[in-house]
Amino acid sequence: MVLEIFTLSGANFRLRRAVESDVVPIIELMNNDPIRAAENSAAAQDHAPYIAAFRAIDADPAQQLIVVVDDAENVVATMQLSLIPGLARLGSTRLLVEAVRVDETLRGNGLGSAMMTWAVEEGRRRGAALVQLTSDRARQDAHRFYERLGFTASHVGFKLIL
Repeated sequence: MVLEIFTLSGANFRLRRAVESDVVPIIELMNNDPIRAAENSAAAQDHAPYIAAFRAIDADPAQQLIVVVDDAENVVATMQLSLIPGLARLGSTRLLVEAVRVDETLRGNGLGSAMMTWAVEEGRRRGAALVQLTSDRARQDAHRFYERLGFTASHVGFKLIL
């Protein structure tokens, strides 16, 4: 089911929930990321963990794995949205946006902005009080992109690899 249609630079793009057959093209988008390519490339050959993760995401109503496809049904962009209820901020729900990827040949045409605008509106529609995301320190272009959309670099993030 198409959730949104974007017409950018004379081309049409459809935003929809991912289906299982989109998993391999999503993996390919992730592997085209120079920051994560080394860690993803070897593991990407075994699709079983990705399929299992997709099925868990798809079964959880708080999760949305989104793809954008072109007129030929090629997956050209993706993102994952997660609703997180919490006690902080007077019991607010947060929308976490992760794994945003746009095919490198389409960057700069407005597709990423259209996706993020849709994600923010989807968060509002689903009752989120704020939208948050993290971005690797090395992604300076992405940081400028998110700041142009009104996001602020308000926190320092930490992680522990298990």
